[in-house]
Amino acid sequence: MRYSTSTTSTPLLSDDVTQPDIKQLNFIQTNAAMSFEDAVTDAIDDVTSAPDEQPLSAAVVFGCQAEEKVKKKVKMQGGSSPENVTAGGDANQFTSTVVMMSAGNGRPTSGLKPSPSVGTSLESLAKSEADQNDNVSPWIMGEAWERFYKSFVYYKDKPVGTLAALDPSADALNYNQVFVRDFIPSGLACLMKPSKEGLDMVKNFLLKTLHLQGNWEKMIDNFTLGEGVMPASFKVQYKPGLQKDVLEPDFGGTAIGRVAPVDSGFWWIILLKSYTKCTGNHSLAESPAAQRGMKLILNLCLADGFDTFPTLLCADGCCMIDRRMGMYGYPIEIQALFFFALRCARQLLIPEHGNKELIERIDKRITALSYHIQKYYWLDFIQLNNIYRYKTEEYSHTAVNKFNVIPESIPDWVFDFMPLRGGYFIGNLSPSRMDFRWFLVGNCIAILSSLATPAQATAIMDLIEERWSELIGDMPLKISYPALEGHQWKIVTGCDPKNTRWSYHNGGSWPVLLWLLTAACIKTGRPQIAKKAIELAEQRLARDGWPEYYDGKTGHFVGKQARKYQTWSISGYLVAKLMIENPSNLRFISLEEDKKIAQPRLNRSGSWSS
Repeated sequence: MRYSTSTTSTPLLSDDVTQPDIKQLNFIQTNAAMSFEDAVTDAIDDVTSAPDEQPLSAAVVFGCQAEEKVKKKVKMQGGSSPENVTAGGDANQFTSTVVMMSAGNGRPTSGLKPSPSVGTSLESLAKSEADQNDNVSPWIMGEAWERFYKSFVYYKDKPVGTLAALDPSADALNYNQVFVRDFIPSGLACLMKPSKEGLDMVKNFLLKTLHLQGNWEKMIDNFTLGEGVMPASFKVQYKPGLQKDVLEPDFGGTAIGRVAPVDSGFWWIILLKSYTKCTGNHSLAESPAAQRGMKLILNLCLADGFDTFPTLLCADGCCMIDRRMGMYGYPIEIQALFFFALRCARQLLIPEHGNKELIERIDKRITALSYHIQKYYWLDFIQLNNIYRYKTEEYSHTAVNKFNVIPESIPDWVFDFMPLRGGYFIGNLSPSRMDFRWFLVGNCIAILSSLATPAQATAIMDLIEERWSELIGDMPLKISYPALEGHQWKIVTGCDPKNTRWSYHNGGSWPVLLWLLTAACIKTGRPQIAKKAIELAEQRLARDGWPEYYDGKTGHFVGKQARKYQTWSISGYLVAKLMIENPSNLRFISLEEDKKIAQPRLNRSGSWSS
């Protein structure tokens, strides 16, 4: 195995530019105000989508396409151009400021509810950003990129992935491997700040994992796994007898609990779509090997069986929460990733290659799955009140309580947690069982994949704002809420000593999730939420040594068993910053339902009544 050992400081991003002067920003705001509405309208009208793509949200469209119109207006009125304002010739910071204005800071007509990250004026916002970026952000970004590059893993002198962690104070265990789910933010960082080595690494990763999927015997004890299962991880191992490096995958046979990773195949398809979108090169996705790999993954999920639901039945420990946490059944994280992968595969599969029947099955499943999740997993104040009044033992097609949920099973914390404004997708649903816990990954993926309706996506953001201290706290972000405690912890986790209350997966805070929150915030026109969360992380993340997770109700303490210099904590931060600084990067990880973006409109939560 070979790593990059250079200690030379990594140059800062090319779009790390000097913050504009406050007077110049105010000038831009004042002089561009008359053209703001016209610029937004014109930019939206100009948007057209490629056949295999769909447009971005209105805020991002404005930031990317109306920028030139605002530049021209400012120049005509005698003001400094954005190039001069940013003192570096780069307009990304100006774009970010304009996007913030479009999200509610620049227009009093916006219905956006203030969040903890929104200042009272453009001047105070710009000042706080300038202070923070001048003193903290560039240094952290420089260190993050340097440590990120050191995590590269090489096979036959080619980069194929990133190590899980490089903590010199702890035994390597399985942290010296390349994990498929861990690599996703690493791959996105390479796509959002493209370089030849970075793009090559993403391509090599996709090809090597594809090779392991189709050319490796997947046997655990005496049982053989499905052909389409993707590895959870792999490592580069030198074999003295062969005198060469070989790739050794793990399909769950050595994992804690011996559970195959259901999410690996979904993340692989999603990253393949992101790579294709970034490079504009369809040759990899259209190759026979990639087409076959996608078909094998989807055949595992779309096989006929005894299911009466379109959701995917899974065991505990098959996703990011890879230990027993009561997620068996139909966890929202897997369902959202399943939906996302289906939509990506729908755009990548070539109908002419015998995929017509598969594509038809995908279309039917997408329709059924979206209906099922949107209708039965959604919880807001009104729906909670309906469940509270449910009758049980209903029979026939007219039943309201279709899953025979017992109202007495609603935990007490839900009534205090649910605000009048906001909502979320619950953790799990099966006969006589609703898991009311909040899981961030499933809810953010639902937004990015457009599994959530626009009203539901807005409501999820409302909930995050209303429950900031519970879900964000001192160190973003809670992977799940609330924590299991006492007798419930014993029964559900099996007395797991690592998943004690407010630790690890049981209510712990994971910095890697910053990138998911940031992407969801930008898509819903609420970047200020992500900016505040990033600012919180920057106060401690690098100083604490980039730990894997934090413990405590507010994420105040470094996790008791957290690895330091965790690569996906580093890359998750980098991807969040790259998207905040250039919101157009969202297009690599987001799908929209509509072909055309309508006039921007902020919808209230479905639970809100005026």
